[in-house]
Amino acid sequence: MKLHMHIALAVLGLSLALPALPARAADHEVKMLNRSESGMMVFEPAYLDIAPGDSVTFVSTDPGHNAQSIKGMVPEGAKPFQGQMSKSLTVTFEKEGIYGYKCMPHYPMGMVGVIHVGKGAPNLAAAEKVKQPGMAKARMAKLLKQAETELAAAK
Repeated sequence: MKLHMHIALAVLGLSLALPALPARAADHEVKMLNRSESGMMVFEPAYLDIAPGDSVTFVSTDPGHNAQSIKGMVPEGAKPFQGQMSKSLTVTFEKEGIYGYKCMPHYPMGMVGVIHVGKGAPNLAAAEKVKQPGMAKARMAKLLKQAETELAAAK
């Protein structure tokens, strides 16, 4: 019985001595679609709230789409991204803030999305000032309003 107690104490001591392992980053998926229940030429989901270090795979579900960041809609110091047409793209998001993105050929048709990384959004005001073409203007305004609402609820 004493041997079992010594082993248990040794295991406990070792586990306390080891540094805590970092939490595993999550992988999220956004589909690039010609049509869905939410409309035509859409990202689904169009809004994501993720943690720093998480990655997002933009899945080429329907051909003829890409995913790329919108100039002026990435946090300061974050690297913009641009995927190839009809190819899936995985992006890891490290910097906290708002990331606006688009499908280049369907941008005026409103094919846009927003990823909110972390608990804050230091670049939200700047992102709201970026001019959007055509139907993207209304869709992006709705997505940024969703980010504002979720940030306010988290306080």
